[in-house]
Amino acid sequence: MPQPLLEAQEVTVRFGGLTAVDAVSATFMPGELVGIIGPNGAGKTTFFNAISGVTQPTSGRLAVLGQQLAGQGPHRFARNGLARTFQTPRTFADMSVRDNIAFGLKFAGKRPRKYVFWGEETGVPWVLRTADSILGLIGLNAQADVPAAAITPSQQRLLEIGMALATRPRMLLLDEVAAGLTENEVEEMARLIRRLRDELDLTVVWIEHAVTTLLRHVERVIVLHQGKKIADGTPREVVRNPEVIEAYLGDEMNDETSKTEGAEA
Repeated sequence: MPQPLLEAQEVTVRFGGLTAVDAVSATFMPGELVGIIGPNGAGKTTFFNAISGVTQPTSGRLAVLGQQLAGQGPHRFARNGLARTFQTPRTFADMSVRDNIAFGLKFAGKRPRKYVFWGEETGVPWVLRTADSILGLIGLNAQADVPAAAITPSQQRLLEIGMALATRPRMLLLDEVAAGLTENEVEEMARLIRRLRDELDLTVVWIEHAVTTLLRHVERVIVLHQGKKIADGTPREVVRNPEVIEAYLGDEMNDETSKTEGAEA
């Protein structure tokens, strides 16, 4: 059996007297497309911050390919192949779209060259080797020379994904990349996420408040509620879980259950 890419064991995050994440364990295997959902205040983003090094866990263990990283800074997680986006895109507003991607490439550093005259980095997919090839991958070629401040909100989110890809990750953590997008843009984003996973052999972990969209596109779902993990399974299993239905007061989950049953009929 392959080694887990990321393993979280009993991760707890407390802020003063508040327990935001309560002994959550989760394993992410290479190539998985996993969604994390939960009502507002469930601890989704805090858990993301913990497993990407942004927030230091109060207790628990975090291992990337077996290497313990709990308590290390975000740069150590990045160096070990984790890249993430944020709820509010973090781009360099005054720099061009291309230069934003180029910054990510510089941050990634250079890998050893296998062939001196070939001049490319060993083990890096061709499509992640230049800013322009990454822009082509995420569909922003036409905006390459435009300042990041001048592109649309959906393009801002694509640009942040491109900057994360420029660090040549093994694992991509996406924090509500569908927020503020139209229904069509959300669908396009979901298709891009699946394509990135397939073409780059990435592990993708995706937090989303738009539950319906996420459940349609991921293969496994982790559900958090009041800081605890209450479910971990396929979308079909999760939408029928009584504890999940209760956490969501039934509304969105009942809709999803009826869709699942309709598809099976």
